[in-house]
Amino acid sequence: MELNAPRRRGRRVAGALAIAATAALTLAACAGGSDSGGDDMSSGGGETADQSITFIPKQLNNPYTDVVLGGGEDGAEAAGFGAWEIVGPLDASASSQVSFINAETQAGTNVLVIAANDPDAVCPAVEEARAGGAKIVGFDSDLNCRDLFVSQVVAKDVALIQLELISEQIGGAGEIAILSATANATNQNEWIAFMEEELASNPDYADIELVAKVYGDDDDTKSFQEAQGLLQAYPNLKGIISPTTVGIAATARYLSTSEYKGEVALTGLGLPNEMRPFVKDGTVTEFALWDPAQLGYVSAFAGKALADGSITGAEGDTFEAGDLGEKTVGPDGVVIVGPPTVFDIDNIDDYDF
Repeated sequence: MELNAPRRRGRRVAGALAIAATAALTLAACAGGSDSGGDDMSSGGGETADQSITFIPKQLNNPYTDVVLGGGEDGAEAAGFGAWEIVGPLDASASSQVSFINAETQAGTNVLVIAANDPDAVCPAVEEARAGGAKIVGFDSDLNCRDLFVSQVVAKDVALIQLELISEQIGGAGEIAILSATANATNQNEWIAFMEEELASNPDYADIELVAKVYGDDDDTKSFQEAQGLLQAYPNLKGIISPTTVGIAATARYLSTSEYKGEVALTGLGLPNEMRPFVKDGTVTEFALWDPAQLGYVSAFAGKALADGSITGAEGDTFEAGDLGEKTVGPDGVVIVGPPTVFDIDNIDDYDF
């Protein structure tokens, strides 16, 4: 099975609608259902109809999210769910996911897979879903009210690899800044906390100073503007870490046509297909990521194991994740998918996602 491909297209959509006062989309499909007239964007279905799963990402129309959700659709089908859907907001705000969770609770969805924009803001709605019998899988960005969390990699490893890359690129000394996603994003904040801890305690980084943390809200335009603002505010800036695929691509686009190209280093977490031109034109030397599709794929199998009752999310539980083999639930109910990969001019053409 190819897990690096973007989300499949050409399936039937069961609906597209706005919920409450937010500008949001819901992409849905149920096996055997009828087309309700929504735009043809995405949907899915399987052979059985006894269990359903819904993926609620931080936001839709995000290239990284598209790849994760593609893996989730593949996983839902392979795991044997009878129906699956993708719903979520267009903005990555703290409360934007609540109305979608409420709707899934009313629909009686068996498994909710959620990447939280805020670890606590979604919990009242999630607890109602749990009370109704739904199993909750966190993925990508954790929440404080789930059965288990599927993590891309060990969080500290994500932080350390980005620090290693920026240190190499600036010669181990100078001012750096971080351009993150949202201020409340659990995964981003955990990585940043590990970076700050390492900068303060590791003598290898004694000459590196973190001068600013800014937030692009996983919005391309705002991230571009934040990158521009950093370089204007800190004329001695040597490097930027952007641990978000939207942020690193927007920052690379700004640097590529500016006087700072080749002068200010950029690294972080990016998609090879988005970053390829910036690696080849010398704007970016190296960056990192994992296979995002595997994150969605494993999350679907974790949800199925919870729904079947074969695991509870306790440490030591194991479940089969299709083509990716057996996975084990670790401390604090966390399942690790795999290690990060570093991309550079020598290997970037080997990847297609």
